[in-house]
Amino acid sequence: MKTVINEKRLFRDPRNAKVSGVCAGLAKYLDINEWIVRGVAVAAFLIVPFAIALAYVLAVLLLSYK
Repeated sequence: MKTVINEKRLFRDPRNAKVSGVCAGLAKYLDINEWIVRGVAVAAFLIVPFAIALAYVLAVLLLSYK
């Protein structure tokens, strides 16, 4: 039986953070550019600000630093 170790995990990235590192960590997890995640986050915030702000605050509280 072969054991597979998956090093991929979601975390806040304070080294590349603009606010708290949530978007930077998500970008690293998804393996895409940070500016894409930040752009989508800003666009979503303009459409549904309360829900996105709540999700962002929850992500800050739930995600740990690497």
